[in-house]
Formats: sequence, C-alpha cells, structure tokens
Amino acid sequence: MIGEILSDRYEVQQLLGKKAGRRTLLARDLQTQELVVIKLLSFSSDFEWDSLKLFEREAETLKNLAHPLIPRYLKYFEVNLPTIKGFALVQTYIPAQTLEQCLQTGRTFTEAEVKQIAKALLEILVYLHELHPPVIHRDIKPSNILLGERSGNSVGQVYLVDFGSVQTVLASETGTRTVVGTYGYMPPEQFGGRTVAASDLYSLGATLIYLVTGTHPADLPQKDFRIQFEQVANLSPSFSNWLKWMIEPSLERRLSSASAALAALEKPQPTNLPTFVVGKPDGSKIQLTRNGDSLEIIVPSAGFDPSIIFTGLFAIVWNSFILFWTIGALSAPFPVNIPFALFSLPFWGAGLMMVYKFLFHLFGRICLRLNPEQIALTWELFTWKFYRPRASSRQSINKLVYIPKHFTKDSEGTRIAVPAQLDIWVGVKKYQLGGIGGAIKSEAELEWLAHELSDWLGLPITNPIRS
Repeated sequence: MIGEILSDRYEVQQLLGKKAGRRTLLARDLQTQELVVIKLLSFSSDFEWDSLKLFEREAETLKNLAHPLIPRYLKYFEVNLPTIKGFALVQTYIPAQTLEQCLQTGRTFTEAEVKQIAKALLEILVYLHELHPPVIHRDIKPSNILLGERSGNSVGQVYLVDFGSVQTVLASETGTRTVVGTYGYMPPEQFGGRTVAASDLYSLGATLIYLVTGTHPADLPQKDFRIQFEQVANLSPSFSNWLKWMIEPSLERRLSSASAALAALEKPQPTNLPTFVVGKPDGSKIQLTRNGDSLEIIVPSAGFDPSIIFTGLFAIVWNSFILFWTIGALSAPFPVNIPFALFSLPFWGAGLMMVYKFLFHLFGRICLRLNPEQIALTWELFTWKFYRPRASSRQSINKLVYIPKHFTKDSEGTRIAVPAQLDIWVGVKKYQLGGIGGAIKSEAELEWLAHELSDWLGLPITNPIRS
C-alpha cells in the first residue's frame, strides 16, 4: 500500500504494524504536510464483527478525549479500494519509541526513572478514569506506551496510545463484554470479561515490572496468581511493596483508583504497604497474639508423623549401645576404667540430643516474645526453656530480613533449593524463624509472619539478595 492515497488526502508512507484484519500505517496529510497515523480495519476472510465494534468504539472514544499525552482524533472514514475495503481511523503521529523498543535496543531504567514513568501514566489514567463515563484502556503494556527523548533529569515525555481495546463503563453495562488484553498484563478479572478502573492499575504494575526486570511478566514465576518479581529486581522496599499492591490478584486488596495509586507512590507509607495482602494461611497452627505493646508468636510441636519413627528407633539403639559400652568400661579395674568411661561422654551427648529432638518434635514448642523491654526466642520442652540466642533489648532491633525460597548452585554447579528464611536482627544477634535449622518450614507462614512483624515493629522487610 506504500504510495497509495486514502480519502484523496493521506499518502501512505510506511507500514508500522500488522495483525489479523488490521494494519497501522504512517501517512502524510497532503493538505497540512504533517505525518499522521492511520489504523485500518479491513473486511478480510478472518473479519469478526466484534473487531468492528471495538474499532468504532476506539474512534468514538478518541473523538471525545483531549489530553496532550494521548493521540488526537483527526478523521474516520470508509475505505473502498479495489485491493482493500474497510474503515480507517486517522490520529496524530507521535515521533517516539515504545517502551518495548527501548528495552529491545538495550536501554535500562533506574528506579527513579521507572517512578517517573509510573507517575506520568497514573496522571493519564486519573484523567481517563474520571471522565463521564470512565474510560478504561484494558491493554496497557510496553508496546502501547511511547517514550520521548530524555530532557535534563526527565526520563522523557510519556504517551499512552492504542485505544483499540478501550471500554467505557456505559458500554460494559449496556452491551456484551469482549475479553481483550495481553496475557501477562491482564488481571484475573479481565479473563472473565470483567474490567474496572483497577484493572488498568494491574496492567500498569505488570508493565513497570517488565521495565525493572527486563522479563515479560508471563515469563516470571507466580505464586497464588501473584507475579514473583522481587528476586530479579533491585528495588527499594517501599517501591517493591507499592508494585505488589498494584498487581494484587484480588480486586478487593488492590489499589482501587489511579489517584490513590499516585498518592501512595508520591508519599510511601513508613511501614510496608501490603501488610493487608498476606493473611494467616489456611490450616496454620501458629498462634500470634497482640496484647497492647506486646507480641507473642507460638509455633506448636509438629506432632507425630512417620518421619520421626526412624529417629526414635535409632536413638534407642544408639543409647543402648552406649549404655552397654559404659557399663563394660566401668566394670574394668580402677583406674583403667576412667579413660574408657570418659571416652563415652561425647557419644552420650549425641544420644541425648537425639532423644531431645525426638521428644521436642512430639511435645516441644518455639516462642518468640516481644515486649517494650526485650525480644526473646525460646525452645521449650516441658519445664525446660532454652534461649536461642539470649534475650536482647527491644530498642536494639535494627533489621527484619525475609528471603523467599530460591535456588543457588554449589561448587560443582548443581542447582540447590534454599528454603525461605525470616530473621530478626538485633545488633549482631540473629533471631531465626525460617531457613536451614529454623523453626518454620512453610513459606506461606513465614511470609505472613514477616508482614505481621514489619507492621508491628515499624520496620521495612529487606531482602539481601536484591540489594
């Protein structure tokens, strides 16, 4: 189509994009000599009436928009050429690269730059969502965001384009719902055809995650439908928490409006934003009690399970052998029997430790207690109480570290799973609740306790893997 003139006015210069039944063209307006973008919907063999409905809605929506960072509607007309028949939408041309193109050419973005992009897009969404009726874009992604040239400390002008999936609240209430969007950037509710203003926030959050990780959200791991991006993004805790709030799968827990998201971005809370996101996992037996200015976490015994049978039997055999050895050693003539008896002491220590572990598995519990004066972590069995480590001053607590389950490689290159870990640091002392040797193995329980402790202590959750 290069060189063809549409509507006796627009000379096609270049094909910008093409997909089923649609083409995006760069053309020159022969009347004004300005470049314009023409979106063309053709009646091809794969034409669908839903496509025409969305195309007409896009044209009608653009006609009613007036924002400097959104393409301006110029004209809508029918195309009736020997080679192509359909409809054309003409809009202003913005000479800028998409975020997708920026990343593909090797450009990277600092956290400050990503926040600038987030702020600019949220301001556009505030405008769209506060229209009457509200306009929901439904397809925010890196290829639908343009970025102008850098200027001083500015990342560049940010534009939101391609309203081909747009929905107005009025349209959704009076007509059938069409599922549109891009996998990886669509919130769960959009798969069911339901879209609200907060759906655009999810898509924006997923787009920002792509900028900070360089990986499409669909290619990142998920847990409970939530994108797990923290381990591959070097972000401050406050911005990481804000992104989690944006991509919360549950509508009830996600930021509800662009203005609220903008306010939270500009004035981050002193404690973790998503403390409400993580609740006590179903089936957890851990007891958490807040009483005024005190907090107590009790991890009950694991109880009986088949895995401890071997431990119990081995402890019986081991201690029986050591008893037999000791009796035999003591029955030797004095003083020859003394060295042999002393030789058995380390083995008695190992045997008693086995018995302790067996009984603790059945009847013990672990308690973390914090009050205005101190923090204490104890392992308790019957009337015995062991501090690990000793109690410390509450005022000396300086760091809360949560490391999700991840993988590492040993010296031979073998991939090894490292369990989730939750540590409270008091100076150089570490109070450990998870990880190798920790009391809690469940990642869901550790994540819940991390957010509870962060909220109660007023400390951000840090992850040394990202820093």
